[in-house]
Amino acid sequence: MKGPDGKYIFGTVRVGEKGQIVIPKEARDVFNIKPGDTLLLLGDEQQGIAIVKNEIMFKFAQDILSAQEIREDEE
Repeated sequence: MKGPDGKYIFGTVRVGEKGQIVIPKEARDVFNIKPGDTLLLLGDEQQGIAIVKNEIMFKFAQDILSAQEIREDEE
């Protein structure tokens, strides 16, 4: 179910005996998650778990490093 501002409710998942979950097909389609993709699992004890595609975090890290280089060049 799509909510406002790109927010979704994909339903519930059940944790299997080996601690595995299945990402619902609609979520895989929306986020273009394919077999073999690497996902990063983030956690906050207060807010919960987030799953992010690895390349998104990699791009985020690159952007931070680029911004740092620009600041150093300006000094």
